[in-house]
Amino acid sequence: MSTKVLLVDDHQIVRNGLRLLLENEEGMEIVSEADNGRDAVRISRELRPDIVIMDIAMSDMNGIEATRRIIAANPGAKVLALSMHREKRLIFEMFDAGAKGYLLKECAFEEVLRAISFVQHGELYLSPKITGAVLEDYLERMRGGSAAERPSLTPREREVLQLIAEGKNAKEIAFLLDISVSTVETFRHLIMKKLKLKTVAELTRYAISEGISFIE
Repeated sequence: MSTKVLLVDDHQIVRNGLRLLLENEEGMEIVSEADNGRDAVRISRELRPDIVIMDIAMSDMNGIEATRRIIAANPGAKVLALSMHREKRLIFEMFDAGAKGYLLKECAFEEVLRAISFVQHGELYLSPKITGAVLEDYLERMRGGSAAERPSLTPREREVLQLIAEGKNAKEIAFLLDISVSTVETFRHLIMKKLKLKTVAELTRYAISEGISFIE
């Protein structure tokens, strides 16, 4: 039986390259592609892929939130993050969301195959180029040196916050999320209150700093 793979990246050239390489591997089947997290969640629910190779920095819905939703709907899916970002915070958040591996886009294709093999056998995979930094951060946390806990946003609040940070107005957000404009405004008020922020500019800066939005 072939391994069903879903490719998620907002750059078509990356998806094309991965498709070309993976389709030459015996037992690999690319079942679909997506260029944003929202489509990835929808496609994953429909096709239930075995492996999802997931970018993080995408508009509309980032890879962290998409991973969280994919795993909630299909716990058997194995998500491999493939990102240019080395920030420890993003790595930890991807694993917290349910990812089984984290690769850097600069890695060789052989490492992608190795990571797929690892997660298929129930193991976690972390690119050797970032293992040291992640281990140092883990040891610091064990020693009690971690930063104060950030305010906790619900998945829906994070989703609304990303769309606000990307410049979408309440009507556009309401359409995308299939909710009312007044509900969007309520979410914005609650988010501002929880984060103790007063302007959209402050919300945008927060979303970028926390890896919720990657729109500079």
